[in-house]
Amino acid sequence: MSTADSPWLFEGDDRQYSPTRLPGWLQEVNGPDRIQPERLTRAELAGLSPRDLLMYNDGREVWHANIGPIDTPQLLALHADLREIIESNRQDGDKTKPAALVDAHPGLGKSTAVRAYGCDLFRRQVRLRGATTLAGDRRVPVIYIALSGNTQIRGLNAAICRFYGLPVKGDADTLAERAVDAVLSMKTVAMIIDDIHFLAGSKSNSVRMANQLKYLSNVFPLTLIYVGVGVQERGILHEGFEPKNSPLAQFGRRTTALTLPPFQVDDDEGRHQWRLLLKTIEHKLVLADAHPGMLAEDLSDYLFARSTGHFASLMALINRGCLRAIRTGAERLDEELMNMVKNDAAAEQARKELQAAITAGLLTTRPTRQAGRKKRSA
Repeated sequence: MSTADSPWLFEGDDRQYSPTRLPGWLQEVNGPDRIQPERLTRAELAGLSPRDLLMYNDGREVWHANIGPIDTPQLLALHADLREIIESNRQDGDKTKPAALVDAHPGLGKSTAVRAYGCDLFRRQVRLRGATTLAGDRRVPVIYIALSGNTQIRGLNAAICRFYGLPVKGDADTLAERAVDAVLSMKTVAMIIDDIHFLAGSKSNSVRMANQLKYLSNVFPLTLIYVGVGVQERGILHEGFEPKNSPLAQFGRRTTALTLPPFQVDDDEGRHQWRLLLKTIEHKLVLADAHPGMLAEDLSDYLFARSTGHFASLMALINRGCLRAIRTGAERLDEELMNMVKNDAAAEQARKELQAAITAGLLTTRPTRQAGRKKRSA
């Protein structure tokens, strides 16, 4: 049945794609920005027909689920570091380009932040050099792949081929050669490899991983951008007592480690950053009874305790809260409503300790002085 056959069929603005495939990645890179729905008053909501109300609420729900990425100080600093590493790698093909590793705890938005940089680099390269190469191939300046828990060396090569839409039959070497041909023909300058920690396990696995990544950096004339959790703790960047020519030692010398820290409120600078983040999010919420200060004033301490300063936990909490506010008719976020919203297990586990510190006056998200004002010297 087509949409024209039934006036009740409505697709909405859900965008289902995988960025680990070229068509999906192109949609993330070039897809149109979402348009924030108009904020209607309660009277205007009451004046909508049942179908118009359903469609309006559907648009609000998908909007709240896709807020971001937000240009936080942490994200901007990470992007600046990535630009310095990746965009200075203009070495000829006979030289190995240093890699970047974004290593941070889960729930901080590192994958989203790195993909946002990758999308920006992709678009800038196309604007500068054109959408097609001189040979007539599609230009794909940046690619994105994500590993799984059982990824082996062949699986890594297969993931690269799968992204480009190439056959994945053959051994690891065959797949690697196939991937190299795609990189060269499509002028790829950067490859994002997400969840790289899945390749790092025992010492022997780490050595095999280092060998494979060293091989990739040697044969691919591009910059590798690794994203993972606890990669440095697993020893993959530590030379330790490794001989200077060992794979682990060489990998560590060729890789610059970056991170994406959580929000902290131990000083006024951190508190001002947290407040600015909440104010930015406030402007993006489409609720009839939303008001300035709803997050940044009324819920500031509460949201920090419930998210532990982790961006992903915060956005999941707010997204679910907005959904509940729309479907219950509350049309605002407050503690009573938010207490009904479940969040991820890690955030909930750490919540009690943070809440106790806030209640006891040992921790606050509220700045003690206005932004930009400096204390006078005695």
